[in-house]
Amino acid sequence: MRRAPVRGRRETPRERDDRNFAELLQELRVTQTGVQILFAFLLILAFSARFPVLDGFQRGTYLTTLLLAMAASILFTAPAALHRGLFRRGAKRHIVEVSSRLAAFGLGALGLALTGSLLLVVDVVVSRTAGLLAAAGAFLACTGLWVVLPRRLARRLARRPGTARRRMSTTEFHGPGH
Repeated sequence: MRRAPVRGRRETPRERDDRNFAELLQELRVTQTGVQILFAFLLILAFSARFPVLDGFQRGTYLTTLLLAMAASILFTAPAALHRGLFRRGAKRHIVEVSSRLAAFGLGALGLALTGSLLLVVDVVVSRTAGLLAAAGAFLACTGLWVVLPRRLARRLARRPGTARRRMSTTEFHGPGH
């Protein structure tokens, strides 16, 4: 038997802020580990035997990708620092709003870092053309799954009968199953 979806939570604004921040932190735990592994991988590449033979394009791709991975790592850890800096100051809503934006920028940097990493590896292993095609595919996949799909689903949910048509505030995060 299927249960009817709950249309609204019975929670105070403070409880909602706490829940939203907890959900955001859980999302960041998932992405942060991957970013840290990618960043570590990129750091050790410069010390590999084959690194000196990279051409200018490959070195530029490497440095750009390394910087993007570092930026993603910084953006994904910033919410914890923000929370620590504003702890017990009654600023949870602000922390959640700013942290949400930081996470969104972090996803953008991560998508570009993943794209650049794939470009570099496929360029070195196969060819420049194959690397550019693989990178374009990676970029389209990240954009499609991380931007286009959520927006389409949000629009579809807003058009469903009986669904309140309202603009979500930046403090509300809805992942799968919410």
